[in-house]
Amino acid sequence: MPSSKVALVERRNNVTEFILLGLTQNPQLQTLLFPVLLFTYLITIVGNLLISVTIFISPTLGSPMYFFLSCLSFIDGFYSTSIAPKMMFDLISKKNTISFNGCMTQLFTEHFFGAAEIILLIAMAYDRYVAICKPLHYSTIMSRTLCNFLVGMAGILGFIHGGIQLLFIIQLPFCGPNVIDHFMCDLIPLLELACTDTHILGPFIAANSGSLCLLIFSMLVISYVIILLSLRTYSSEGHHKALSTCASHVTVVILFFVPCSFLYLRPMTSFPADKAVTVFCTLITPMLNPLIYTLRNAEVKNIMKKLWDKMIKTSDK
Repeated sequence: MPSSKVALVERRNNVTEFILLGLTQNPQLQTLLFPVLLFTYLITIVGNLLISVTIFISPTLGSPMYFFLSCLSFIDGFYSTSIAPKMMFDLISKKNTISFNGCMTQLFTEHFFGAAEIILLIAMAYDRYVAICKPLHYSTIMSRTLCNFLVGMAGILGFIHGGIQLLFIIQLPFCGPNVIDHFMCDLIPLLELACTDTHILGPFIAANSGSLCLLIFSMLVISYVIILLSLRTYSSEGHHKALSTCASHVTVVILFFVPCSFLYLRPMTSFPADKAVTVFCTLITPMLNPLIYTLRNAEVKNIMKKLWDKMIKTSDK
């Protein structure tokens, strides 16, 4: 390659690291936020781990619904871990930088686990549809093979989605500046730093996430409309039980898709609320998920109570 072309490539890709401005530049607010976010993150990890372990070791929680719930908790834990530790470290660190490769890795893992989670929510909705609308065929349709396939597809499609986002971003030239007004590497902040015209490519990249949010949310809405229509033939007791079964799942869907839609179904420009919405989506929602499912599920609460009593008796011996 001629020396002039080599120099051009180096000039167009001379960014080796990015500077993250973080959640806030206020030192007092940073000191206040660190313990709050650390506590939230620990609750997130412990809560999701507790659900996963409880379902894994309890034979009575072997139904597809609980299998999907354990997978959701597993994904939530990794989703938060891909972002929260770096965000908290930057609150107490004087050098808030991330390498180019580290930035691309964070971008991939964030979209990988985020996409896998929303696709898994489709599998959970389908499980509720079969349980309510086709109860006599539930055990036949929702076999272990199908459940494993649905979870596997969530992982594969999540990997493809994250890979597409990474391939789009990594080919963009970054020649400076390298300051990201955010606490993480995401599509819009990186597109704003690219040394090229992103008016055409930017919306196309964002549409990969925005269209996924819109498509999955539309499918979930349709599935629950069908479920509600089918409940007209149920008795009042059966109607209440079916609604209670779906309430937790609908709550989780709303908590995830409202911030997701705000972040990606919009013009490609940064908004002041982006940081707060991202914190809610990546840290608060994964923390609330185990609470929502356990507080509304007597069976899970009873199993956890028995396991806790058993652990206490074992430790007393």
